[in-house]
Amino acid sequence: QVQLVESGGGLVQAGGSLRLSCAASGGTFASYKMAWFRQASGKEREFVASIGWLGSTSYSDSVKDRFTISRDNAKNAVYLQMNSLKPDDTAVYYCAADYRVGSKDYKYWGQGTQVTVSS
Repeated sequence: QVQLVESGGGLVQAGGSLRLSCAASGGTFASYKMAWFRQASGKEREFVASIGWLGSTSYSDSVKDRFTISRDNAKNAVYLQMNSLKPDDTAVYYCAADYRVGSKDYKYWGQGTQVTVSS
């Protein structure tokens, strides 16, 4: 069983930066595709960014050029560097691991960390 624990969320002013971390335990982290999702209050969960086991990355249009996803397989961790934050980035951010092609979803999810961007 894989456990994911996010950290690094908080309150920041618009234009500021935050770095989210996701620590994984169990499973074979280095082989997993990892991703960040977010869910704002009253809205559906949305994809933010993903990183494959070889390091290939993908971003949603809304965060491209502002956010950077990275991973450290030696530490079983994935990160999300968020720059030029906007109030619209306010959401609970979730880490996800082990993308399954059949279900087109990730098998493991963290509990989330709140990011609030004030205007």
